[in-house]
Amino acid sequence: MVNVVAALKPVIHWLVKLAGLSSQTVEIEPGTVMHFWAPKETKPKNPTQTAGNKKPNKPAIVLAHPFAGDGILMWFPQVLALTSQYSVYVPDFIFFGGSTTSRPDRSAEFQAECLVRGLRKLGVEKCTVVGLSYGGMVGFKMAAMYPELVEALVASCTVIEMKESIAKPSQKNLGISQWSELLLPETVEGVKFLFTVLFSNRKEKAELLEALVVRDEDATNITSYPQRIHLLWGDDDKIFNLDLVQNFKEQLGENATLHLVKDAGHLTQLERPFAYNTHLKRILSSIYDSQ
Repeated sequence: MVNVVAALKPVIHWLVKLAGLSSQTVEIEPGTVMHFWAPKETKPKNPTQTAGNKKPNKPAIVLAHPFAGDGILMWFPQVLALTSQYSVYVPDFIFFGGSTTSRPDRSAEFQAECLVRGLRKLGVEKCTVVGLSYGGMVGFKMAAMYPELVEALVASCTVIEMKESIAKPSQKNLGISQWSELLLPETVEGVKFLFTVLFSNRKEKAELLEALVVRDEDATNITSYPQRIHLLWGDDDKIFNLDLVQNFKEQLGENATLHLVKDAGHLTQLERPFAYNTHLKRILSSIYDSQ
């Protein structure tokens, strides 16, 4: 699997460059940098500068990746499908890809803060965030903390926060006692189960997972988001199942919609990319065609 992933990366990078994106590293603050794939016209001359005078005139879409791998590996089918109509930004969260920090903060709030600061340096003033799993949790933080930036949120196979009451049943269903067994495997079987790109920054990623689960009494209550929330789900998600998402939609209220991708699991954007993209394009059209 290592060889397969290593062989695919140059091809994927070539394809997304052909689609108009470039690899960019933005300094968030001294000691913290975040890597993006972003429209090439936004590329500053050095990591401390903001975007140049020429900015994309298409709506900005931010693809926030799951814990399963770097941003572009998780989202390249969507990049290729969206760049003709939208300005697409694909970040690598801190400790993924080329993103790193010297700060000890491992919270989803910190990831959201870094992402927002990076987007602003790239000239993004408003955007729709498409977040899957871990990326969706960061997306919800962005929507709550920066409503002036986030116009809408497409949340796939995720929750607002990983409460203990959600984490424990999911772990039991998967036959694991903690998330690192699934997402940072040590056995040969575990390696076969997941992409090996996770192995960089293993210690820091384990800390991210530890910080992700919160006690129910400390969890944020589902509030009324000013943004429209679109839930886009694989109907066979083994981590966040249909009962959970239907309950989730009820709690979010009339401001939320639910769209199901048939015969797809947790990484639905890779398992059934064409079906996922069809749903996603319809959702984005509903957001921007009325503006």
